[in-house]
Amino acid sequence: MSSLLHISPDKLARLIGTPKSPVLIDVRIDEDFDADPRLIPGSVRRDYRTLDNWIGDLVGTSAIIICQRGQKLSHGVAAWLRQAGIPADSLEGGFEAWSAEKLPVVPVSLLPPRNAAGQTVWVTRARPKIDRIACPWLIRRFVDPNALFLFVPPSEVELVADRFGGAPFDIEADIRWSHRGELCTFDVMVEEFGLASEPLLRLATIVRGADTSRLDLAPEAPGLLAASLGLSRMFADDHEQLEAGLLLYDTFHRWCRDATDETHTWPAGKKGA
Repeated sequence: MSSLLHISPDKLARLIGTPKSPVLIDVRIDEDFDADPRLIPGSVRRDYRTLDNWIGDLVGTSAIIICQRGQKLSHGVAAWLRQAGIPADSLEGGFEAWSAEKLPVVPVSLLPPRNAAGQTVWVTRARPKIDRIACPWLIRRFVDPNALFLFVPPSEVELVADRFGGAPFDIEADIRWSHRGELCTFDVMVEEFGLASEPLLRLATIVRGADTSRLDLAPEAPGLLAASLGLSRMFADDHEQLEAGLLLYDTFHRWCRDATDETHTWPAGKKGA
């Protein structure tokens, strides 16, 4: 958090996608949002006029408040949260500054309708391995941090999605969120959601290599395949596996973002045990 009560777009961009990212709350008025119905990755819209109804959801977290220009609305909401003991800053320059710097934004039109609790619902095949863990990681970190995932028999995915207002993904069917040609579902989501940063594109290549048995695409693909298959043997419960897999993809993403040039060389003259 900034001591000046706001955070710059570039600093916020470094936090988004990490497991310790603050809660991002978009409080733009309807008129501004309707003029540009996109969201900063990982942010959720809230009505500032009903703040008393949702402030309790933020206890124990920190927050970044986003309005159109980073002025009275976001500063007012952030101040209200701080007086309630919730660390909160305003995004400097607001959504306009973020957009002007051509940072990623997620089109709301691509999201499934939210349920009564404000969550998006996603449905896929049970017993996930690679794509069906990578895609939920991407959604939780960059699209909807509160998203729900339902794992069901392959034959029931589309029917369950229709009945429960969810989005089916990674099945052999003509749907938006599945393989396209040589691309895996993770590739498709990165592209469609407008998240094609260098780290995520690098990670997408690794995921594609591991998921489609083209291990030559990236030196890291065999390692991801081995770790993913190991996780699938360790957990009988798909949701437990997903929670463990989030850490795996956090690790790979952080490497893709910050450590690709770092190497480990055993000190000269020493031998391994």
